[in-house]
Amino acid sequence: MKFALGLAGLLLAATPVLAKKPPQPAPAAPLVPVASDWRAVDAENTVVIETNKGVIYVELAPAAAPAASERMKTLARAHFYDGLTFFRVIDDFMAQTGDPKNVGDGQSKESNLAAEFTFRLGPNTGYTAVDWPEGAEGGFIGAFPVTSQPAAMSALTADGKVRAYGLFCSGVVGIARNDAPDSGNSQFFLMRQDHQSLNQNYTPFGRVVVGEAVVRAIKAGEPVPAPQDVMSKVYVLADIPEAQRPKIRVIDTKAPISTPWRRRPATMWAKSSRRATWRSRGSS
Repeated sequence: MKFALGLAGLLLAATPVLAKKPPQPAPAAPLVPVASDWRAVDAENTVVIETNKGVIYVELAPAAAPAASERMKTLARAHFYDGLTFFRVIDDFMAQTGDPKNVGDGQSKESNLAAEFTFRLGPNTGYTAVDWPEGAEGGFIGAFPVTSQPAAMSALTADGKVRAYGLFCSGVVGIARNDAPDSGNSQFFLMRQDHQSLNQNYTPFGRVVVGEAVVRAIKAGEPVPAPQDVMSKVYVLADIPEAQRPKIRVIDTKAPISTPWRRRPATMWAKSSRRATWRSRGSS
């Protein structure tokens, strides 16, 4: 019995004292952009779409799709889009408009657009890389999401540029077309969700920077039953006198890489003089 008690005592004595857990670090501060992270939108390349559901601001991407971007401005300045409806709207996909017949088989009198499914990305396009998956780069031209070949490959190309294409993330605007690649004209669609299957098969030419909630609120249907939601007025932001122009700012994707929000490419911030909204980039 004494032996047993002695052994037990030795075992107890040999039991190590549990170390105290180190103090847990304080929760990280919320990633909130500071004043220097914002930029004003390009008024000459921002289209305002006033609808019965609210106002949508689209910043165009002429570096990626110059012809489509110019067509949008030309038709807006001609008041072509005023009064046209959203005739085909698929929930969790997109909202289509731009047909003077409001049914899907009409277009403007302008010539059809050549496809701009891809483009050549050079050092002077305002591109900023934020993600480097194997064999590619992901980034932005302004607010417009882009995937490209690695920039280092530009040293091996005749024009000093690499192949790139815009991503059909939520809020991206694309040219509608029929089966022929070069059949786009005046019809366009606004993405309500990400659909990467459209990448390199349709022309993306801009992105909603304010009003994505309006896009998602547009009445759905294929075709949309009456009454259809309508674009009451479409115009270029620069055509509003500067003193009356809404002050719209978005995150500057060219901000220093050390800025915390730049480490989170799945997020995109946008705000106007009237309100601020947060939008998910999804898989872009």
